[in-house]
Amino acid sequence: VTLDVQAACRDTTVTQELLKEGFHRDLLVKVELGEDAGGCAVAARVRLPPGIYVDPYELATLQQHNLTKAVLFPDVIDVEAPEYLARDLLLLLFLEPEARCSRCFRAAVPLHARYHRPAEGTGEALVLLESPEVLLCCCHSHLSAECWEPAEVDAPCSSDNTSRCQWHSTKRRPAYEELMLRVPVGLREHNSLVCALTLLTTGLCTGLILAAACKYGHF
Repeated sequence: VTLDVQAACRDTTVTQELLKEGFHRDLLVKVELGEDAGGCAVAARVRLPPGIYVDPYELATLQQHNLTKAVLFPDVIDVEAPEYLARDLLLLLFLEPEARCSRCFRAAVPLHARYHRPAEGTGEALVLLESPEVLLCCCHSHLSAECWEPAEVDAPCSSDNTSRCQWHSTKRRPAYEELMLRVPVGLREHNSLVCALTLLTTGLCTGLILAAACKYGHF
């Protein structure tokens, strides 16, 4: 019986890719289901570590132009916080079907790296991005109980809908691939130099402002 169930539940594949370079990247998620979605909503649940974040204001703008559909938990975050003061985020990214493949879905979302503490001996910090979890929401059809199980996700069926729906995840976990994001950081041995240059620049700019105020100001 186990062999029959395994044969019926075909594998789902998940791939993710980071596009662009530097602090501002695009995360591309692609999913190929083991079976036809049958009109179900397909999403990827992405856990973002403290070193990266999605800008909620940018996400809202993209959704207004129908470029990206996603729900961010929590929906209010501090985009200026450094990595060591931030916390994990949860992103539910709704995937769009591909034209040439009925079982293939994809979506992209902008990611931003946070500033990290200066490191010693290396000019970069490593941020591990785990592979997303594939979820299906079938409001008008039923999924096989042998292949899919209810997932603990308190989220709507789509980014345009506020009503909560029952999401499902596959019982046969796909092979996950982790991504490693390399974030440029400062070097600890440069602290004294940076502080001295900052103090010098601040004093010079302050002097220029005071000189201009004395010359052109009206007191």
